[in-house]
Amino acid sequence: MDMKLSVFTVAVPDLNAAELASAAAAAGIEGIEWRFRGIPEDALSEQPSFWRNNRCSIDPDRWQEQVPAFREAAAMHGRKSIALVPYLSCGDLPAAEQAFQAASKLGASMMRVGVPGYDRTTAYPELYTKAVRYLNEVQDMAKQYSIKAVVETHHQTIAPTASLAHRLVQSLDPEHVGVLYDPGNMVHEGYENHRMGLELLGPYLAHVHVKNAGWYVKEAGNTPDRAASSPSSGSELPLSTSWQCHWAPLTEGMVDWVQMVRDLRAVGYDGYYGIEDFSGVLQSKVMLQHFADVFAAIERRINEEEQA
Repeated sequence: MDMKLSVFTVAVPDLNAAELASAAAAAGIEGIEWRFRGIPEDALSEQPSFWRNNRCSIDPDRWQEQVPAFREAAAMHGRKSIALVPYLSCGDLPAAEQAFQAASKLGASMMRVGVPGYDRTTAYPELYTKAVRYLNEVQDMAKQYSIKAVVETHHQTIAPTASLAHRLVQSLDPEHVGVLYDPGNMVHEGYENHRMGLELLGPYLAHVHVKNAGWYVKEAGNTPDRAASSPSSGSELPLSTSWQCHWAPLTEGMVDWVQMVRDLRAVGYDGYYGIEDFSGVLQSKVMLQHFADVFAAIERRINEEEQA
């Protein structure tokens, strides 16, 4: 079983569309997920970065002129534009409609849609009701444009886990609405046993993003001195340890991608694995080749296990 690889262009901010398509072809990465977001005016003079001066992005305000060039860049190098990935707000139907139009012109088969954030200021039940109402409307658009709408498992939203993402989509048609499963995000918030979560998602499992992250105790300079904080010193007793979650290189974080692929195979997943490495350790073209090499090695190991 040959694994299908893709790249979400947020992770290659220094490459333009043609350079990315060429690098993907060189690494054997078949699919491209195009970032759909403009570059802030004050970021244009900055060094390339994932979320600001990202040169591999389609500007929503200029999508009609830009989409053909992005689509043709992929086609010129024999790549497929499999997804459009916007940053939609839950409830903003005009923006969703515009993104579906752009995705359709791009030839994409799926598109990420909005999920409410969660920051303790609005209760979950209220956010859930809003999200389901929105997703019902989005489903109609997805059906109209023949593009699957996907909800991503993402920290600091109401869908950080497989089970909470499933709760959002469970009343909808998996033909038109699905879940983008992101184990790297779930290191930040939302870990559940991956096999169990994938079994729960069933037909709603639409796509997988590939990255890694880890938890680290804050640097010593930010940690209270235990001796100075002892009860006898008169200082307050420390009540917790401060931890931070950081992105990590693909093979160095908490996600065991060998086991992750085993679990995905166990539930019959045959979709794309889309790289979204935010560690910044490797240059873009090297990172793409490293991803392809790692997943080729994972595939070989699992094939050997299955044949043993």
